[in-house]
Amino acid sequence: MKQISQITSYHAHVYFDAETVEQARALCQTAASTFDVQMGRVHEKPVGPHPMWSCQLLATPDQFSQLLPWLALNRDGLIVFSHPETGDHLTDHLDHGIWLGTGLDLDLSLFG
Repeated sequence: MKQISQITSYHAHVYFDAETVEQARALCQTAASTFDVQMGRVHEKPVGPHPMWSCQLLATPDQFSQLLPWLALNRDGLIVFSHPETGDHLTDHLDHGIWLGTGLDLDLSLFG
């Protein structure tokens, strides 16, 4: 059995497009200030395994326990993909992911 102590942090990726970029930016900025989580760049192109434009929120496990329910209630139609960071990037994205909204296909080829 895997132990939750293996989780060092969580990523929450908020997906958006040209029509919802400002909505996503506002959501991420509010999340960052409300939960004291780190907000990454607002990428207006697919980056890494992500099939859409996205912004990453980086949270500790304690922060994530509050952030995820808040995102579920406040995403207002945006898709959010979250996953733990255990050091096994492929498994974290493939098997441990949490989707809010419609799940999408990730490009996991960069993980081996």
